[in-house]
Amino acid sequence: MSESARPLIVITGPTASGKTGRAVDVASALGGEIVSADSRQLYRGMDLGTGKDLDEYGSVPYHLIDIADAGEKLNLYTYLKCANAAISDIESRGRLPIVCGGTGMYVEAVVNGLALPEVPENKALRDSLVGKSLAELTEILSGMKRLHNETDVDTAKRAIRAIEIASYYQEHPLEAQKCVPNPRKNAVIFGVDIDRESRRHRISDRLRARLEFGMVDEVRQLLANGVPPEDLIYYGLEYKFLTLHVIGELTYEEMFTQLETAIHQFAKRQMTWFRGMERRGLHVEWLPWDLPKDDFIDAVRKRSGV
Repeated sequence: MSESARPLIVITGPTASGKTGRAVDVASALGGEIVSADSRQLYRGMDLGTGKDLDEYGSVPYHLIDIADAGEKLNLYTYLKCANAAISDIESRGRLPIVCGGTGMYVEAVVNGLALPEVPENKALRDSLVGKSLAELTEILSGMKRLHNETDVDTAKRAIRAIEIASYYQEHPLEAQKCVPNPRKNAVIFGVDIDRESRRHRISDRLRARLEFGMVDEVRQLLANGVPPEDLIYYGLEYKFLTLHVIGELTYEEMFTQLETAIHQFAKRQMTWFRGMERRGLHVEWLPWDLPKDDFIDAVRKRSGV
């Protein structure tokens, strides 16, 4: 296959499925570089809680990890801008880009070639929405035309931003037209398929290991560095529950139990997104999580034509 026709390989799957290790194996064998598709690994200092496992990469180059300070809130526009630049750079050097991560929205947006206009802050609109409840904001948003699901709305701040984006598109129809997907014809998506029981065991075992390795101290350090508790809570999962524990709102036992449950629920939501991707027309080649290393690489090589 000529370099110009080389594919964009995507390796995704739910948390604790082992997708990073698989991507590293494929990159090592096929001359690839990894582009992260994890919405929280973008931030420096958030290591154990996001499962960066940087030692796992070895000599394999990676991109879009540690590109912003903890406390910042990068959006899909910024992610796509950086991801597309990284993919183009990798391809220009004759290397193979491998997108790896479990943030389904990021994966789907990259594969679909989605191009988003930058939406500026609308202070007047924000001021008019301050004080409204999440339920009220969600009701407002439900009546607006949204071009894609670019924002979670589980907090008032995120709901206000979603309304701001939807309003901008309504007021700038020419900009909205740019949001029409232009799917990457060379993208080949592989999903790491892990059964529910194995996934549950791996999630629980990994959580215990990361706590023993110092995940609570990581959150304490982030707070000591000046990251406000509400900003860490914004990131959800580990950072939400560990922060609540560190500031005294949850006991260690309460934190562990609630966090473990939340991660299991998160994995289910990831799988729901991936199945939705398939319903929306994206083919995912599911490979067993415990497939031997060489067999996994061979399957990727054969399916992608590398």
